[in-house]
Amino acid sequence: MKKTLAGTVLALSLAFSAGAQAVVDSFVFGFSPRTGDAFVDAQLGDINVFARGNTEGFIDDVVVSFGAPRTLVRDYYLDRRWAPGDIYYACALAHQLGRPCLEVLDIYERDHGQGWGAIAKRMGIKPGSPAFHALKGRVGQGHGKMKGNGGRAQAQGGGKPRAAAAPGNGQGQGQGKGQGKGKDKGGR
Repeated sequence: MKKTLAGTVLALSLAFSAGAQAVVDSFVFGFSPRTGDAFVDAQLGDINVFARGNTEGFIDDVVVSFGAPRTLVRDYYLDRRWAPGDIYYACALAHQLGRPCLEVLDIYERDHGQGWGAIAKRMGIKPGSPAFHALKGRVGQGHGKMKGNGGRAQAQGGGKPRAAAAPGNGQGQGQGKGQGKGKDKGGR
């Protein structure tokens, strides 16, 4: 009797954990942002996978890269269970347009059936335009920061993590906005 009960409990445990993993996998692998660009769609899918294994790194990257409020990103990811790629793209699009991330999240929540490409176009970013290429570059840049830095978001300026400063010299502490040397200039 004890063996049967233990076996049943073990089987149920495995079934529940496998079921939970299937839900997570369908969440990640069933993701279809429809931005109109295969590269961007793939990057957003990769962001989903990254965030699943590094929630804080994902949140940090969206906050640092796009100036999104941390509480907003946490709410949409952890409480509302949005796909990280959707959150990331909404904040990237908002940043590109100079609008609040919440505004774009609200639009996508209402019109997500159209896909990101239709929403971006309606908001003024046409496929193939310089604004679209800038947005595409931001999405690729963000994913590179997450992938290549073990999940720790980097400052916008140099693209490489800074070496740790010696204690007491005041360098490398905090998260400043920086002055980039590239086209971005660190502006928000």
